[in-house]
Amino acid sequence: MTRELGLGLQTDKRPGSYAPLARLAEDGGFDVVTAFNDLWFQPALPALLEIAAATERVRVGPSCLNPYTVHPVELAGQVAALDLASGGRAFLGLAAGAWLDQVGVGQPRPRQTIAEAWEIVSRLLAGDRAGFAGQVFSLAPGAHLAYPPHRAQVPLLVGTWSPQLTAFAAERADELKLGGSANPALVRVTRERLGAGTHVGVVAGAVTVVDSDGERARALARRQVAPYVAVVGALDPTFDVEPDLVDRIKSLLAVEDVDGAAALLSDDLLDRFAFSGTPAQIAAHAEALFDAGAARVEFGTPHGIDVGAVAAAPHHRQLARPCVGPLPTQS
Repeated sequence: MTRELGLGLQTDKRPGSYAPLARLAEDGGFDVVTAFNDLWFQPALPALLEIAAATERVRVGPSCLNPYTVHPVELAGQVAALDLASGGRAFLGLAAGAWLDQVGVGQPRPRQTIAEAWEIVSRLLAGDRAGFAGQVFSLAPGAHLAYPPHRAQVPLLVGTWSPQLTAFAAERADELKLGGSANPALVRVTRERLGAGTHVGVVAGAVTVVDSDGERARALARRQVAPYVAVVGALDPTFDVEPDLVDRIKSLLAVEDVDGAAALLSDDLLDRFAFSGTPAQIAAHAEALFDAGAARVEFGTPHGIDVGAVAAAPHHRQLARPCVGPLPTQS
C-alpha cells in the first residue's frame, strides 16, 4: 500500500514565506504540499502558486475549497491555473466546510452540492460544451473555458467525515481527507465505508506540534486543537465525546479562554485530533495511521513551537528515522 507524507500550510503567512517551506518539504521527501483554505484566512491559490513555482515534484492543491462560497466555474479556473503553473501536479480539494454560520451561509444538500460542483469542474476542464442542469448548479449549453487547460482532468480530494460524502468519494474521488483527525480507528471505519477494493486513498491530517520537549509540544497542541474538537469532536463514531465536554469547550472558546478549553483535553482525546510530542512520538503515531490503512499522513500547522524550531517530519520511506529541518510556526 502507498505510504505518502504531506505538509499542510495555513495561509497566514506573507508572500515569499511559502516557497522555502515547500522546497524544504520536497527536499525532505514529502509527496504533497497543500495550503488550507479556512474561513478568515487568506485564500489558498496565491500560496499554492508560490509553492508550485518553488517545487518540481510534490503534488499541490487546496485542502479544501468550498462550493458554498466559490462557484464551480471559479473552482475550475483556480485548479486550471494551478495545474498549469505546476506542470500538471495539481489536485482539487472540495469540502462542505465549517463555520459558515458565522457569515450567514447555509449548507443544504452537501452531497448534491459537492457532486454538482465537481461535475461542472470536470466538464469545463474536459471541454464539454453540452451544458449541465443540476439541482444546485447549472451550466448553459455552449459554455466553456476561454483558454486551454493544462490537463483535461485533475485528481479530486474530498474533505469529509460524513457517510454521505464518503459514499460520493467512493464513486468519484481519488482521495478522502479526514481533516482534523489523527485517529487510526476513524481511518479504519472510513475505509470500511468506502467499500472493499476501493481505489480511494484515505488521508489523515491534523494539527502537528513537534519538539525535543514532548510535553511542551503537547501543551501547545492542546491550545491549537481545542477549536477543532469543538467542531468535530462529536462526529467521530469510534468513541464518545461527552456532549457536556464539547459544550464546555465551546463556552470557554466563546469567551476566548483558550487555556481553559485546552485543559479539558485528555491525552487520549488529544492524540485522536493531533500529532504532538517528540520526533519519535510523531513517527510512531504516523506508523499507526499507515497500519490502519491511511495512504497519506498530512502534518498540519503550526508544526513546531518557535521560529527555527527543529521539525521532525518523519521520512517518507523510513518513519523511524526523522528528517530534520527548520519549520517556522508563524508568519
